Amino acid sequence: MTSQITVSLTAAAVAAALLAAQAHAQTTAGTVDSHVAAAKAAAGTEHVALFDALCRPASGPPPAATGPRPAPERSTWHAEPVKVFDNLYYVGEKEYSSWAIVTSDGIIVVDTIWAHSVDDEIVNGLKKLGFDPARIKYAIVSHAHIDHIGGARFLQDTYGTRIVMSAADWDFAEKSPRLPADIKPRRDVVVADNDKLTLGDTTLSIHLTPGHTPGTISLLYPAKDGGVPHLVATWGGTGFNFELTAANFQTYIDSAVKYRDVVAKSGADILLSNHTIFDGSRTKLPAMATRKAGDPNPYVIGNDSVQRYVKVAEECARANLLRLK
Repeated sequence: MTSQITVSLTAAAVAAALLAAQAHAQTTAGTVDSHVAAAKAAAGTEHVALFDALCRPASGPPPAATGPRPAPERSTWHAEPVKVFDNLYYVGEKEYSSWAIVTSDGIIVVDTIWAHSVDDEIVNGLKKLGFDPARIKYAIVSHAHIDHIGGARFLQDTYGTRIVMSAADWDFAEKSPRLPADIKPRRDVVVADNDKLTLGDTTLSIHLTPGHTPGTISLLYPAKDGGVPHLVATWGGTGFNFELTAANFQTYIDSAVKYRDVVAKSGADILLSNHTIFDGSRTKLPAMATRKAGDPNPYVIGNDSVQRYVKVAEECARANLLRLK
């Protein structure tokens, strides 16, 4: 754990971001409609999928698992790996994301997807890209749902990868009835709010943003595009598939407010999700295959847009909190 990543952001950019997020909101504050309107304004044209998913009435968690889930047909989930930045590669499925950060001293994976796909996507994906999966030193699990933690035990057992989660989500994973015992990773690295994880020339800033799960992790970390430095923000847990209580929604809201401030101060200009629908990866990944030298990187969206993404999540949570009353 080492020194904090610092990126400057002008006061003018902060002001513009706040104005954009508040634009066109209804004059009557504190109603479901006013918060939905504020979320829609913040979404603009970039974050429509997030708005559509979160601003409808929340449905809560799925029923408890009753047994092992059979692996789906490979053709329904397999995706080829993609180089997205000089040091950042997509090694996830069609829907569930995994990102590989390549450093001077090994690889950090962000989210380990499913047990049935980790070998095909992460391990073989890295091999196709020319990297040795034995160099995966850390795997950060954004939150302990089976679609993001499912492959962690395989990496732990096969390569000695250190598995990184918050204390609350280690507890959550150990108690979860939806996570089969044979794929639960052994408790390993425990991180706290504002910790830093450094491997080689790369430092990640860790922010606890509970809500989606009790110990969801959101991140900031550097990426380069043709040598040009950028900063990635990942909002670690998105949907409202938790017990629908006022306390849980308020926790989610507080985390979004806190993390949006972190994003504003950092100047992060890239937003990545752990589901391809939310960060536009379903169209951006294919676009990377045809990108020509000098073309803009579709993942670089600017700090204002990154802030507005988190604002959408916050405002939709506020709307759903009021729907409980």
